[in-house]
Parts: sequence; C-alpha cells; structure tokens
Amino acid sequence: MENQMIITPKIFLNKVLAGTATGVIVGLIPNAVLGAVLKYFSQYDLADTISQTAIIFQIATPLIIGGLIALQFGFNPMNMMVVAGAAFVGSGVVKFIPRLAETGLYVGAGTGDIINTMITASIAVLLIQLIGDRFGSVAIVLTPIVVGVGAGTIGFYLYPFVTSITSAIGILINNFTTLQPLLMAILISCSFAFLIISPISTVAIGIAIQLNGISAGAAAMGVAATTIVLVVNSWKINKSGVTIAIALGAMKMMMPNLFRKPIILAPCLVTAIISSIPVAVFSISGNPASAGFGLVGLVGPLASLDAGLNIGLVLLCWLVIPIIAALFTQFIFEKILKLYNREDVFKFLG
Repeated sequence: MENQMIITPKIFLNKVLAGTATGVIVGLIPNAVLGAVLKYFSQYDLADTISQTAIIFQIATPLIIGGLIALQFGFNPMNMMVVAGAAFVGSGVVKFIPRLAETGLYVGAGTGDIINTMITASIAVLLIQLIGDRFGSVAIVLTPIVVGVGAGTIGFYLYPFVTSITSAIGILINNFTTLQPLLMAILISCSFAFLIISPISTVAIGIAIQLNGISAGAAAMGVAATTIVLVVNSWKINKSGVTIAIALGAMKMMMPNLFRKPIILAPCLVTAIISSIPVAVFSISGNPASAGFGLVGLVGPLASLDAGLNIGLVLLCWLVIPIIAALFTQFIFEKILKLYNREDVFKFLG
C-alpha cells in the first residue's frame, strides 16, 4: 500500500529533494521566461496581465513542490493535495498582515522559504504514513484537518526559526562587504555560487542585507558562474529541456546532485573565483534586486550596464570569461585531475 512502504532516511531525503527540484522548475520557469520577455512590452495590457499571471503562478511554487514530493511517495490524489496544501501553508509564501484593511489581509509574495516547504511537506508525508488507513471512511474529512492543517501549523511555527538560517547566512555575507574589494568579490561570489544550488534563496539574501554596488555585482556574478558551469556540463548528458531550464534560471533543480555529489561545487567555486576578478577590476556593480539573479532575465548584466559598464565589458565579464573558466575547470577536474565523471555528477537526479 502507498502509505505502508518502508524507506531509509537517505531514500526519504532523496525523494524530498527530487520533488523539490522538479517543483522549483515548474514554479519558477514561467515567470523567469515571460518576465524577461514581457517587460519590454509592459505598455500593452495583455502583456502586463500575462506577467501578473506568471507571478501569481510563481507564488504557487510551494504548493507544486509539496504535490511533487507526495508524488515521489506514490500517494493517491487526495493525500497528494493534502501534502501540497500543508507545504503551501508552511512555506510562508502567504502571510497575514493585520494592519492592512480593517480586518487585515493575506498577502502572497515570492516563493516562500524552500527549506521550510521541504520540512513541512516531509512532516505531512510522515503523518500520512503513520496514520495509514486508520481514518477509514472518514479519511476525506480527517486527513485534510489532521495532516493538512496539522502539518501546516507545525510549519507555520517552524518558519521563523528556519528563516533565521537565511538571516544568519546573510549576516555572514554582509561581513564580507567590509573587506578589500578583490577579496570581498571572491568571497561573495563563491557564497552565491553555492547558495544558488542550495535550498536557500539568493534573491532573499540579496534583498535582506541590501547588497549594493560591487558587492551586488559579485553576488550576481557568483550566480552567473554556477549557471554557466551547470549549462556547460549538462549540455551533452541531460535532455535539452533540462539544460535550457537551467539556463533560464532553474539552477536549484540540481539540489539533489549537490546533496549526493558535493564535488559539483568544485568547478562552480573555481569558476566563481575567476569570474569575480573582473568584478573588482572593473567595479562591476548591481543593486539588491539584481544580486540574486545573475544571468536570469539578464538582470545582473543589465544592472551593471545601468551602473556604467560599457557593452563590450558586459559581454566579456558576464559571458566570455565565465564560459572560458567553466570549460577550463571542466577539463582540469574531469580530464586532468579525474576528480569525477561528468555524467555521474551533473546528470539530473530529479
């Protein structure tokens, strides 16, 4: 039976990561693609409406993640939706703001906290497996209440503690901004190169600590470096749709690879170090909103262009140097040092 299968903690984690990775793609890609294109047609009502629709769809990312995690465990449609609903509540993507309007308002924004989404969905899955068939004929009434609202409430109370992880990382990265420019650029770039394939939101950190100027440019460059490394290494071993999704902004779909094969960080970090050097040399700048996006929607390059970088240097720093660095690290780590096999490390595990 679906709720009685016995799995090890490792398999359980892999299922949660696989569901999360796919959910991130489904939830984020529409806005990443449409937002980048339709911003040039914002004067048209239809384009503006489609953009708003894509953002609303993105808010459903935790719901999608929860449903796909449940699918990994073979749940029936009702249990799948209960897990999805609990994950949506626990993600924090919708918050109650008592001071808005007379009765307060529920406001949705962003994608919520992915870590807490995963934790809440996991709690819901465990509850469903623990309960099994004990609810009998009233399962359709009790399961949404006990598991959906129950796990969602637990996630709701865990949310402030889990998001403190993001805050702590943000404080650490913010300390790097006081260092010498080159060292600062390297450390911030490497931090964001790692974070973009972790469950932690680079966008949330960039905005939370108000990265600006060269520090924001370094953060965006770190994201761009990892994006290019993943694209270069994915091109021949994954389906074209996977590689295109990564290029369009779904780097977090490689989370399962990070947890199973941490060596994936080696080329990402080395490429981030090399790519961060021009950030300090040419004072490549950005803003809090661009810090966590990198190449997605060309947000990072356009921000540096707006800050005064000429188009030639934009192409050199954001594309040429990272691509050369990614190809160099691929050759060194795989062919010379033989630290890994590309297909073993970069094959999509979602």
